[in-house]
Amino acid sequence: MNTWLHIGLGNFHRAHQACYLNQYINKIDNNWQIIAGNIRNDSEQTVKAINQQDGKYTLMTVSSNGEKHFETISSIKKCIEWSDDLAELILNASFGNTYIISFTVTEAGYYLDENLHIDINNKDIQSDLNGFSRTIYGVIYKILKQRQANNAPKVTLLCCDNVRENGEKFLKALLEFIDLRGDSDFKKYVLDNTTSPNTMVDRITPKPSDDLKDIVKQETGIEDLAPIMSEQFIQWVIEDKFANIRPELDKVGVLFVDSVLPYEDAKLRILNASHSALSFKGALKKLNYVYECANDEDILQAAYDYITNDVIPCIDNGIIDLNNYRDIVLDRFKNPYIKDSLERITQDSISKINTFLLPTLKDCYRLKRDCKKTLQIVANYFYFLNYYQQGKLHFNYKDSLFDSNFFAELLNSTNAKECFAKYKPLFADLCDNQAFVNDLITVIDSIQI
Repeated sequence: MNTWLHIGLGNFHRAHQACYLNQYINKIDNNWQIIAGNIRNDSEQTVKAINQQDGKYTLMTVSSNGEKHFETISSIKKCIEWSDDLAELILNASFGNTYIISFTVTEAGYYLDENLHIDINNKDIQSDLNGFSRTIYGVIYKILKQRQANNAPKVTLLCCDNVRENGEKFLKALLEFIDLRGDSDFKKYVLDNTTSPNTMVDRITPKPSDDLKDIVKQETGIEDLAPIMSEQFIQWVIEDKFANIRPELDKVGVLFVDSVLPYEDAKLRILNASHSALSFKGALKKLNYVYECANDEDILQAAYDYITNDVIPCIDNGIIDLNNYRDIVLDRFKNPYIKDSLERITQDSISKINTFLLPTLKDCYRLKRDCKKTLQIVANYFYFLNYYQQGKLHFNYKDSLFDSNFFAELLNSTNAKECFAKYKPLFADLCDNQAFVNDLITVIDSIQI
């Protein structure tokens, strides 16, 4: 049995990669299985529930007109329960029949600084440099060390998240981590025996609603301890650069390409950035869900104008019909049955702004184009932070890169807007562009809250 091992058994993996593999196993080739586990112990209830159900769970997809579809997912054959040393996860990943190791760690889980180098000052990175397994780098390092000792075959390391050029950035940071471990000779083994393709993944997957178990029971008769829900739309684009064998997922709709960049650019700048645009402005209006924002004419128009005026002129290369893609994305956001919370979307906004919005800002200044619509999104985040600081947000804001003491001092300073515009983790070297700093301050001043 060929194994696809996944690290990061969250809602998205269960609604996306596990769904594709489920279709492939059922329709094409049943000689593949997923084994999954987590680096952190915050999803163990789900792990135990799936194991109690012999790896099965229900995926409910809902269209914008309320049409429901229920699918039993059984591609995850084993969920590994968390342990502090992750020994069982590392062991299963080091077996010779494990040909693909994928992971969903989100933007902040890459631990990159504003120069896209591994953040050696982060406490989790420091822990792993001392032999622990708190980050994807520490875990993959141990896995590859064990695979080398086992003389295991070449393996593909596959990122499945929203980071731009995720495979390249992961590999670069992994090699930096190896250097920091004082194990530079090991880099040759990694380069010779692994690949890290870039990928683009897409399916809006909110946190399951409290009544989802009851809905599944009522509609299917199944008592499911770990059901999941998502929209019906799904997409997966992968750079066809695998180190070893892979399932022919193109037979179930996955797109294998020479370059992910055009698809990635469209998705990150249009869908993900617009998600943030809606959420910042929606939070200032005390809304709770994305669909509420998308059905607010003023908020939706701001997202439409951002895409049309700022994004499309920068990335239109004739490969994708970007106007059509824009309309599809904004229509997906209106689905009232996908209760995707602003609390979830605003999480880790520092990394998201840097990943989703900064490339458009840089392109606009490089091309000498107006980028007022993008600056308005960033300005809304400035006011979002002020709301947080003043205790006016109506939900919890979680951001692994957020230093509350630093921002309290920044927001209370006499030159708060300038300090914000020069905050490197958000804007990197664009902070050194005085035109950008001036423009952002002007836009912040122009917004009425």
